[in-house]
Amino acid sequence: MGEAVGRVNRAQSLTDQVAATLRAAVRDGRLTPGRLYSAYRLADELGVSRSPVREALLRLAEVGLVRFERNRGFRVLLPPPEDLAEVFAVRLALEVPAVRRAARRADPAVAVELRAELDAMAGAAGDGDEARFMLHDQRLHAAVLAAAGNRRVSAIVGNLRDVTRLIGASTVEVSRTLADVHAEHEPIVAAVERGDPDAAAAALSAHLEHTGRLLVAQAAQEQGASVDPEALWTDVVG
Repeated sequence: MGEAVGRVNRAQSLTDQVAATLRAAVRDGRLTPGRLYSAYRLADELGVSRSPVREALLRLAEVGLVRFERNRGFRVLLPPPEDLAEVFAVRLALEVPAVRRAARRADPAVAVELRAELDAMAGAAGDGDEARFMLHDQRLHAAVLAAAGNRRVSAIVGNLRDVTRLIGASTVEVSRTLADVHAEHEPIVAAVERGDPDAAAAALSAHLEHTGRLLVAQAAQEQGASVDPEALWTDVVG
Protein backbone atom coordinates (compact mmCIF):
# COMPACT_ATOMS: atom_id res chain seq x y z
CA MET A 1 0.00 0.00 0.00
CA GLY A 2 3.04 2.20 -0.35
CA GLU A 3 3.66 4.18 2.81
CA ALA A 4 2.42 2.24 5.83
CA VAL A 5 -0.94 3.35 7.15
CA GLY A 6 0.27 2.92 10.73
CA ARG A 7 -0.23 0.61 13.70
CA VAL A 8 -2.96 0.53 16.29
CA ASN A 9 -2.97 0.73 20.07
CA ARG A 10 -4.14 -2.59 21.48
CA ALA A 11 -5.14 -0.98 24.76
CA GLN A 12 -8.34 0.22 23.10
CA SER A 13 -10.98 -1.42 20.89
CA LEU A 14 -9.21 -2.72 17.81
CA THR A 15 -12.14 -1.91 15.58
CA ASP A 16 -12.31 1.65 16.90
CA GLN A 17 -8.57 2.07 16.52
CA VAL A 18 -8.54 0.69 12.97
CA ALA A 19 -11.44 2.96 11.97
CA ALA A 20 -9.66 6.00 13.43
CA THR A 21 -6.40 5.04 11.70
CA LEU A 22 -8.17 4.63 8.36
CA ARG A 23 -9.93 7.98 8.70
CA ALA A 24 -6.60 9.64 9.47
CA ALA A 25 -5.01 7.96 6.44
CA VAL A 26 -7.81 9.25 4.21
CA ARG A 27 -7.46 12.77 5.61
CA ASP A 28 -3.72 13.00 5.05
CA GLY A 29 -3.70 11.28 1.67
CA ARG A 30 -2.10 7.93 2.52
CA LEU A 31 -5.31 6.34 1.26
CA THR A 32 -6.49 8.05 -1.90
CA PRO A 33 -9.92 8.05 -3.57
CA GLY A 34 -10.40 5.60 -6.43
CA ARG A 35 -7.42 3.34 -5.76
CA LEU A 36 -8.04 -0.35 -4.99
CA TYR A 37 -6.69 -1.54 -1.62
CA SER A 38 -6.41 -4.97 -0.06
CA ALA A 39 -8.03 -5.44 3.34
CA TYR A 40 -5.67 -8.36 3.98
CA ARG A 41 -2.58 -6.27 3.32
CA LEU A 42 -4.01 -3.49 5.43
CA ALA A 43 -4.42 -5.91 8.36
CA ASP A 44 -0.76 -6.90 8.00
CA GLU A 45 0.37 -3.28 7.94
CA LEU A 46 -1.66 -2.48 11.05
CA GLY A 47 -0.50 -5.58 12.86
CA VAL A 48 -3.99 -6.87 13.59
CA SER A 49 -6.23 -9.71 12.47
CA ARG A 50 -8.59 -9.35 9.54
CA SER A 51 -11.74 -9.22 11.67
CA PRO A 52 -11.33 -5.71 13.18
CA VAL A 53 -10.21 -4.40 9.81
CA ARG A 54 -13.35 -5.71 8.16
CA GLU A 55 -15.54 -4.34 10.96
CA ALA A 56 -13.90 -0.93 10.67
CA LEU A 57 -14.31 -0.91 6.89
CA LEU A 58 -17.99 -1.85 7.27
CA ARG A 59 -18.46 1.19 9.51
CA LEU A 60 -16.82 3.44 6.95
CA ALA A 61 -18.86 1.87 4.15
CA GLU A 62 -22.06 2.70 6.05
CA VAL A 63 -21.31 6.42 5.77
CA GLY A 64 -20.10 6.16 2.17
CA LEU A 65 -16.39 6.56 2.86
CA VAL A 66 -15.37 3.26 1.24
CA ARG A 67 -16.86 0.71 -1.15
CA PHE A 68 -16.14 -3.03 -1.16
CA GLU A 69 -15.40 -4.84 -4.42
CA ARG A 70 -16.14 -8.54 -4.19
CA ASN A 71 -13.00 -10.68 -3.95
CA ARG A 72 -10.84 -7.69 -4.82
CA GLY A 73 -10.67 -5.24 -1.92
CA PHE A 74 -12.02 -1.78 -1.23
CA ARG A 75 -11.82 1.73 -2.59
CA VAL A 76 -12.01 5.10 -0.87
CA LEU A 77 -14.85 7.03 -2.47
CA LEU A 78 -14.84 10.63 -3.60
CA PRO A 79 -18.26 11.85 -2.47
CA PRO A 80 -20.50 13.24 -5.22
CA PRO A 81 -22.65 16.33 -4.54
CA GLU A 82 -25.65 14.12 -3.78
CA ASP A 83 -23.77 12.36 -0.97
CA LEU A 84 -22.60 15.64 0.51
CA ALA A 85 -26.17 16.94 0.59
CA GLU A 86 -27.23 13.78 2.41
CA VAL A 87 -24.34 14.17 4.88
CA PHE A 88 -25.50 17.64 5.81
CA ALA A 89 -29.12 16.56 6.04
CA VAL A 90 -28.05 14.02 8.66
CA ARG A 91 -25.76 16.47 10.44
CA LEU A 92 -28.56 19.01 10.69
CA ALA A 93 -30.89 16.35 12.07
CA LEU A 94 -28.35 15.29 14.72
CA GLU A 95 -26.34 18.35 15.67
CA VAL A 96 -29.07 20.97 15.94
CA PRO A 97 -31.03 19.08 18.64
CA ALA A 98 -27.71 18.34 20.36
CA VAL A 99 -26.69 21.99 20.66
CA ARG A 100 -30.20 22.85 21.84
CA ARG A 101 -29.84 20.28 24.60
CA ALA A 102 -26.33 21.48 25.48
CA ALA A 103 -27.57 25.07 25.80
CA ARG A 104 -30.55 23.99 27.88
CA ARG A 105 -28.24 22.19 30.33
CA ALA A 106 -26.16 25.39 30.70
CA ASP A 107 -23.13 23.57 32.10
CA PRO A 108 -20.45 26.21 32.84
CA ALA A 109 -17.66 23.70 32.13
CA VAL A 110 -19.05 23.08 28.64
CA ALA A 111 -19.26 26.81 27.97
CA VAL A 112 -15.63 27.23 29.03
CA GLU A 113 -14.55 24.34 26.79
CA LEU A 114 -16.40 25.72 23.76
CA ARG A 115 -14.99 29.21 24.30
CA ALA A 116 -11.45 27.77 24.57
CA GLU A 117 -11.87 25.95 21.25
CA LEU A 118 -13.31 29.05 19.63
CA ASP A 119 -10.38 31.14 20.87
CA ALA A 120 -7.98 28.51 19.53
CA MET A 121 -9.75 28.74 16.15
CA ALA A 122 -9.24 32.50 16.21
CA GLY A 123 -5.55 32.06 16.93
CA ALA A 124 -5.15 29.57 14.10
CA ALA A 125 -7.04 31.88 11.74
CA GLY A 126 -4.70 34.72 12.65
CA ASP A 127 -1.72 32.50 11.85
CA GLY A 128 -3.28 31.26 8.62
CA ASP A 129 -2.96 27.67 9.89
CA GLU A 130 -5.89 25.84 8.31
CA ALA A 131 -4.97 22.40 9.67
CA ARG A 132 -4.86 23.67 13.26
CA PHE A 133 -8.03 25.68 12.68
CA MET A 134 -9.95 22.64 11.42
CA LEU A 135 -8.72 20.56 14.36
CA HIS A 136 -10.23 23.01 16.84
CA ASP A 137 -13.35 23.35 14.67
CA GLN A 138 -13.80 19.59 14.91
CA ARG A 139 -13.19 19.65 18.67
CA LEU A 140 -15.77 22.38 19.14
CA HIS A 141 -18.44 20.40 17.33
CA ALA A 142 -17.44 17.23 19.19
CA ALA A 143 -17.71 19.07 22.52
CA VAL A 144 -21.26 20.13 21.68
CA LEU A 145 -22.23 16.54 20.91
CA ALA A 146 -20.52 15.24 24.05
CA ALA A 147 -22.37 17.83 26.13
CA ALA A 148 -25.64 16.47 24.76
CA GLY A 149 -24.69 13.09 26.22
CA ASN A 150 -24.93 10.84 23.16
CA ARG A 151 -21.65 9.12 22.28
CA ARG A 152 -23.16 7.28 19.32
CA VAL A 153 -24.15 10.57 17.69
CA SER A 154 -20.60 11.83 18.23
CA ALA A 155 -19.18 8.83 16.39
CA ILE A 156 -21.67 9.15 13.52
CA VAL A 157 -20.94 12.84 13.02
CA GLY A 158 -17.20 12.18 13.18
CA ASN A 159 -17.52 9.74 10.30
CA LEU A 160 -19.68 12.14 8.31
CA ARG A 161 -17.12 14.92 8.72
CA ASP A 162 -14.51 12.59 7.25
CA VAL A 163 -16.65 12.11 4.16
CA THR A 164 -16.66 15.85 3.49
CA ARG A 165 -12.89 16.06 3.94
CA LEU A 166 -12.37 13.91 0.85
CA ILE A 167 -13.18 16.78 -1.49
CA GLY A 168 -10.65 18.93 0.19
CA ALA A 169 -13.54 19.73 2.37
CA SER A 170 -12.80 23.02 3.17
CA THR A 171 -14.43 26.03 1.68
CA VAL A 172 -11.50 28.10 2.96
CA GLU A 173 -9.92 30.28 0.30
CA VAL A 174 -12.52 28.97 -2.16
CA SER A 175 -15.63 30.75 -0.95
CA ARG A 176 -14.80 32.07 2.54
CA THR A 177 -11.89 32.70 4.88
CA LEU A 178 -10.91 31.13 8.19
CA ALA A 179 -12.09 34.32 9.86
CA ASP A 180 -15.49 33.90 8.17
CA VAL A 181 -15.82 30.35 9.48
CA HIS A 182 -14.78 31.45 12.96
CA ALA A 183 -17.40 34.20 12.89
CA GLU A 184 -20.13 31.64 12.14
CA HIS A 185 -19.22 29.75 15.33
CA GLU A 186 -19.25 32.80 17.63
CA PRO A 187 -23.07 33.03 17.98
CA ILE A 188 -23.25 29.28 18.62
CA VAL A 189 -20.85 29.47 21.54
CA ALA A 190 -22.37 32.71 22.86
CA ALA A 191 -25.84 31.14 22.90
CA VAL A 192 -24.60 28.09 24.82
CA GLU A 193 -22.82 30.40 27.29
CA ARG A 194 -26.01 32.28 28.10
CA GLY A 195 -28.17 29.14 28.08
CA ASP A 196 -30.32 30.07 25.07
CA PRO A 197 -31.39 26.83 23.32
CA ASP A 198 -33.33 28.49 20.49
CA ALA A 199 -30.50 30.85 19.55
CA ALA A 200 -27.92 28.05 19.76
CA ALA A 201 -30.01 25.84 17.47
CA ALA A 202 -30.62 28.65 14.98
CA ALA A 203 -26.93 29.60 14.85
CA LEU A 204 -25.69 26.04 14.37
CA SER A 205 -28.37 25.36 11.77
CA ALA A 206 -27.35 28.47 9.83
CA HIS A 207 -23.67 27.48 9.99
CA LEU A 208 -24.25 23.91 8.82
CA GLU A 209 -26.59 24.97 6.05
CA HIS A 210 -24.17 27.58 4.78
CA THR A 211 -21.26 25.13 4.86
CA GLY A 212 -23.29 22.38 3.22
CA ARG A 213 -24.55 24.54 0.38
CA LEU A 214 -21.04 25.79 -0.35
CA LEU A 215 -19.54 22.28 -0.35
CA VAL A 216 -22.27 20.84 -2.56
CA ALA A 217 -21.76 23.63 -5.09
CA GLN A 218 -17.98 23.25 -4.86
CA ALA A 219 -18.13 19.48 -5.43
CA ALA A 220 -20.49 19.87 -8.38
CA GLN A 221 -18.14 22.34 -10.02
CA GLU A 222 -14.91 20.44 -9.33
CA GLN A 223 -16.35 17.08 -10.42
CA GLY A 224 -18.19 18.43 -13.44
CA ALA A 225 -21.47 17.04 -12.12
CA SER A 226 -24.55 17.79 -14.20
CA VAL A 227 -26.70 18.86 -11.26
CA ASP A 228 -28.13 22.14 -10.05
CA PRO A 229 -26.63 22.47 -6.53
CA GLU A 230 -29.49 24.61 -5.22
CA ALA A 231 -32.16 22.27 -6.57
CA LEU A 232 -30.25 19.28 -5.18
CA TRP A 233 -30.00 20.89 -1.75
CA THR A 234 -33.71 21.68 -1.68
CA ASP A 235 -34.60 18.17 -2.78
CA VAL A 236 -32.38 16.39 -0.24
CA VAL A 237 -32.27 18.74 2.72
CA GLY A 238 -35.40 20.83 2.26
